[in-house]
Amino acid sequence: MEYRSLGRTGMQVSPLCLGAMMFGAWGEKDHDTSIGIIHHALDAGINFIDTADVYSQGESETIVGKALTGGRRDDVVLATKFHAPMDVAMGQQGGDPNRRGNSRRWIVQEVENSLRRLQTDRIDLYQVHRPERDTDVEETLSALTDLQRQGKIVAFGSSTFPAHEIVEAQWVSQRRVLGRFVTEQPPYSLLTRGVERDLLPVAERYGMGVLPWSPLGGGWLTGRYRKGADLPVSHRQQSMSTRGRFDMSLPDNQAKLEAVEALAVLAEKSGMSLIHLALAFTLAHPAVTSPIIGPRTREHLDSQLGAADITLGSDVLDAIDEIVPPGVTIARSDEGYVPPALADPFLRRRRTA
Repeated sequence: MEYRSLGRTGMQVSPLCLGAMMFGAWGEKDHDTSIGIIHHALDAGINFIDTADVYSQGESETIVGKALTGGRRDDVVLATKFHAPMDVAMGQQGGDPNRRGNSRRWIVQEVENSLRRLQTDRIDLYQVHRPERDTDVEETLSALTDLQRQGKIVAFGSSTFPAHEIVEAQWVSQRRVLGRFVTEQPPYSLLTRGVERDLLPVAERYGMGVLPWSPLGGGWLTGRYRKGADLPVSHRQQSMSTRGRFDMSLPDNQAKLEAVEALAVLAEKSGMSLIHLALAFTLAHPAVTSPIIGPRTREHLDSQLGAADITLGSDVLDAIDEIVPPGVTIARSDEGYVPPALADPFLRRRRTA
């Protein structure tokens, strides 16, 4: 397998990254089955695994840790993330406000929890899962820099940060002589191209590795969602956090169905599966390092592995641009992050005495 540089870290990673979100209660509940999928990916040449503390409330990290025992840990570039609440289930309110977020207080606690679950003495890439308005980015970068100097993490990055916050973080790192974000995980797929406007050029300018999440559009680009077909029942569809993304009465989802239909026809004409077209598309962008695939079964994994060997010609890329124009995200719900100024009306209305 041809490996790629992970930003400017010197680490070399496979062109596909194995995402572990679907290992555990959120997906495949049997640990041995999940471990078998991880081993199959490693045997196929993948050396990059991405998980997060919040995936199945730590269970995903536990499964990955089990899979890498027996001498396989040093064969893998291991990434995980922090930010989301760890004392309440996904989508629920309440819990301890200090057991989440991007503060130094939480980071230094949660890194120890992740290290324990992963059964390792270091995390190769520790990522901030989402921005946080109430925490100064200098606070976050300072804590991560200390962990890096202690050897508990090798490098650190961000996930789903707007371009302007990436720039601010880079500026703060330089001004305060701190470590910097060396990677970014944005949502990027054939249906979610908004990051082409500014995020991807900014990441490329700063030499950051880019690890797109949901390159198959949360399942929309697997060929299962087609016009006129019954809506398949999936783990993602049943999730509280993604339910609106599969409501076919919504205009955005109808537009996605139209795009998927055209893309499926293009894939067939080009002699490849829709899955391979979707993954090869993200791999074709010069800023992208490794899209994150998130299989729940071995069959899912096998259907995605060959995409790294496909190079799309200009004719196919031009045809894609006709179906979903560059820089266009069809459904806002696929962006993965709502800026505070859009979520809270108070922040966009002038205060009066």
